[in-house]
Amino acid sequence: MPLDYSAASLRLVDFLVDGLRRGGTDEEGARETLFRLGAYVGEVLVRRAGAVWVDFDAGQRAYFGQPVGVRMPDGRVWNPLGKVRNRFDAGGPEESLQRFWLTLHGRVRREVA
Repeated sequence: MPLDYSAASLRLVDFLVDGLRRGGTDEEGARETLFRLGAYVGEVLVRRAGAVWVDFDAGQRAYFGQPVGVRMPDGRVWNPLGKVRNRFDAGGPEESLQRFWLTLHGRVRREVA
């Protein structure tokens, strides 16, 4: 399965992050890859769920620990960069990016092109 910006590709993101963890990559060594994978997850939300990229305000930056995130059509704000980071730090099914998609509130009901 390629990284094709489909919702199904988030399973591959889980696999890639898990591979970094299992391979013993430390936090510093994984930083850029995790950032890029988080940006990819955010772009999946933009392309498939109707989200838009937003700059976080000071309070959101402090809360999420990231400068940007996405706003869903219903106004909810999500932090895909941090979600990928959580998968790396904690692992486990509760931090799955695929599960995140399946339980995501505020997305459009149908996939958008």
